[in-house]
Amino acid sequence: MSKTGADPTRDAAFVLLSAVLDRRVPLDVALAGLPDIAPRDRAAAHRIAAAVLRRLGSLDAVLETHLRRAPPPAVRHMLRIGAAQLVLLGAPAHAAVSTAVGLAHARGLGKFAGLVNAVLRKVSAEGAAALEALDSPRLDTPAWLWASWGAAARAIATAHQAEAPLDLTLKDGVAMPEGGERLPSGSVRLPAGTDVTQLYGYAAGTLWVQDAAAALPARLLGDVAGRRVLDLCAAPGGKTAQLAASGARVTALDRDARRLGRLRENLGRLGFAAETIAADALNWRPAAPFDAILLDAPCSATGTIRRHPEIVHLRRPRDIEACAAMQDQLLDAAVAMLAPGGTLVYAVCSLQPEEGAARIEAAMARLGLRRAPIFPAEVPGLEAAVTAEGDVATHPGMWADRGGMDGFFIARLRR
Repeated sequence: MSKTGADPTRDAAFVLLSAVLDRRVPLDVALAGLPDIAPRDRAAAHRIAAAVLRRLGSLDAVLETHLRRAPPPAVRHMLRIGAAQLVLLGAPAHAAVSTAVGLAHARGLGKFAGLVNAVLRKVSAEGAAALEALDSPRLDTPAWLWASWGAAARAIATAHQAEAPLDLTLKDGVAMPEGGERLPSGSVRLPAGTDVTQLYGYAAGTLWVQDAAAALPARLLGDVAGRRVLDLCAAPGGKTAQLAASGARVTALDRDARRLGRLRENLGRLGFAAETIAADALNWRPAAPFDAILLDAPCSATGTIRRHPEIVHLRRPRDIEACAAMQDQLLDAAVAMLAPGGTLVYAVCSLQPEEGAARIEAAMARLGLRRAPIFPAEVPGLEAAVTAEGDVATHPGMWADRGGMDGFFIARLRR
């Protein structure tokens, strides 16, 4: 039992939900701040909290039919935890109900224990059918995000309902892990929930975690062997590893020294070498310009909602404006460090048009850049992601039969 006397898994799930929904703390930060509990309980709590965040609108709609008045936020979180276990995670009804009731008592909300018990018993009896009748993709997606995704909104939102699989990049010549699927783009995919640290190749330094879409930008720089390449905003280092594996002389720059330390650790495990610099790209300048630059810019990260379901609850429209302004500044800085005739690949893990093509059009007008169009043959299996302008725009609804992918916008430019 936890220090509150509650079931440790449900108590931890409650702490995570409260952090995200009440204090707007990112889920990974909240997870890192959990008290010392067993790894199994920590993983189970994360799974429950992620399920609630992924399907919050639908769960609230199911619960609403059994509530006469709005309960306090903490009680609503307890009901959401119980409902998620009942209708999404397949928990036995008695366990889901009794642990939610126990959580109410342990958290000093015993006067609501009867309400929690009564509502969840009704959800146990009727919730699955009620969930089926809902338009869950719409309910689980804020209206402003749905509108911004245009014709692809339903496919994107439907993909967000499922946990993302584990994608890997392997060193050349390395055997695929057992149970893996080779994707058309070259990445290897394993089922959701796979623990990468338990794969032989992890300890051996022959593979690293990288979504199939996230692996595209570095490849689109072309042949970088022997060339000086700058990886801007480089941590945690997946793209740096790709560039090093391709023979580039890589400089990896990131302003977050802690995250850069993680990049160095990853490169050490993989046996790759790169120059690493902790500095702000807006102020730092090299002694000589680079042949090529990869700018994976900070963004709203709406393309990674499958992996980070709290994003739909933390982001606001004003955040997109702030991201776009920063991206313009980083593009200006990148061009100042790029040799004449050099190649710049700009990427964001965002589904928002303001962070994608709009930034490229503005940069070309402002900086005198020209597009180096990306051709469908360069992105096998994702030919439909190549836009009329020659950029790449993936979204989670693509490869739906294979488990989807992250949303990325990628453009290639020449100075």
